[in-house]
Amino acid sequence: MPLVAPTLAPYVKARPWLSKLVQPLANWYIGASGYRQMGLRADDLISEENETVLQALRRLPPKEAYDRIYRLRRATQISLQQKVLPKNEWTKPEEDVPYLAPLIEQLDAALKERAALDTLAPLKKH
Repeated sequence: MPLVAPTLAPYVKARPWLSKLVQPLANWYIGASGYRQMGLRADDLISEENETVLQALRRLPPKEAYDRIYRLRRATQISLQQKVLPKNEWTKPEEDVPYLAPLIEQLDAALKERAALDTLAPLKKH
């Protein structure tokens, strides 16, 4: 079961000229989404309704798990107050690095490998 919809990202990343063309639009979109103004990181937005994501969350180091919960609770409180954080507390682009997506990719690869191994049929020798 795929976690995300099909994407053009590999196609764009493979072509430097297209990447340069799309990058300003991507940066604008990230700013317009507003999650950084609430102190969140991109991986904080991944829905927890998938078993793979739940397994990845269980594999997070304790400090990273605590930081995630703190960011989510702070963002919820700020949202309820209809405010945003002061600009010096916004998530900076260099801080917005994936921490959950690599774990999810590892788990997906392991599940695909397990499914492939489970469907192997033994060869019969005559």
